[in-house]
Amino acid sequence: MTGSPTDGDTVRRIALAWRELRRGAVGATLRTHLVGPDGPPLEQAQLDALDILVTERDGWRMSEFAVALRVDPSTATRAVSRLERHGLAERVTGARDRRIVMARATPAGRQMMARITKRRALGMERLLASFDADERQQFADYLDRFVASIDELIDDLDRKRDA
Repeated sequence: MTGSPTDGDTVRRIALAWRELRRGAVGATLRTHLVGPDGPPLEQAQLDALDILVTERDGWRMSEFAVALRVDPSTATRAVSRLERHGLAERVTGARDRRIVMARATPAGRQMMARITKRRALGMERLLASFDADERQQFADYLDRFVASIDELIDDLDRKRDA
């Protein structure tokens, strides 16, 4: 690899692309498409929460759920509360220890996530149609590395903050 990882136009292009991916208008438009025109007005945080409730396991202690979402517990609690208001999640007490509160997706939440997953797959097929198989694999590899780099940066920043 030549040059510094922070050199030049390439980094600016990546930063601009990153900004565009995070922009509210793009995200809101895609969320509306994924949820459907008659679906509840969910923010990205609630969609992420529902996705984890449905795909990871059935039932989460709120503290563990916050770790899975990479947010503080109060943020996870708010996400579950909003999903509950739309009938997509519920809180139940533990069978053995009634002090434990678990969050889980409702059948309606599972059905919505199945529709979202199908729409997301169709959207990704369309987005990646101009890439050949090797390019898609390479793109996925680059994204995996990019996410790992973000995780490492956050861990480093957290360690420095806590030091």
